[in-house]
Amino acid sequence: MTAETPAVVTGETAPAGPSGDVGDTVVRVAGISIALLATVVTAVLELQLSALRTGAIGAILDGRSPYTGSGAPLPLAVPLAIGLNLAISWFAVSTTGRRWAAGPPWALWTLIMLAAAGTRTSEGDYLVGGTNWVALVTILAGSLTFAVYVYRMILTPLNRDSELSGSV
Repeated sequence: MTAETPAVVTGETAPAGPSGDVGDTVVRVAGISIALLATVVTAVLELQLSALRTGAIGAILDGRSPYTGSGAPLPLAVPLAIGLNLAISWFAVSTTGRRWAAGPPWALWTLIMLAAAGTRTSEGDYLVGGTNWVALVTILAGSLTFAVYVYRMILTPLNRDSELSGSV
């Protein structure tokens, strides 16, 4: 036989103060800020990689700019956009604990890409030309990645037993 000791009830509870809410808010603001910063960095990287061609390796070895190379386009930006946009969406949602957190990075990424596609340089050239199929596919695939992630979140039921105070 085992002796069970009764639970001691003192009647005192931990004070429910705003300190938990403040810490939760700081984590959420930091999470969405980092996600937005990562969005800007990855969008610029993807735009830079969309102009990369197979002759870029020889140009780099000759000490020239990688964007002066000729040859077929290297579609490195497309899988990079898909993977990084998935990671940014997951990070934003999991650090904030809110499903809406995937929206601001999606909107910012799309605005950066559309601005790059519609902006002319001082010479009159577009940053993303209509003949650069890698950039156009990157814009399509990157935006669809955000859309599919959000759509899948909509289809999954809310997890009410989560430790997060959010609705994820």
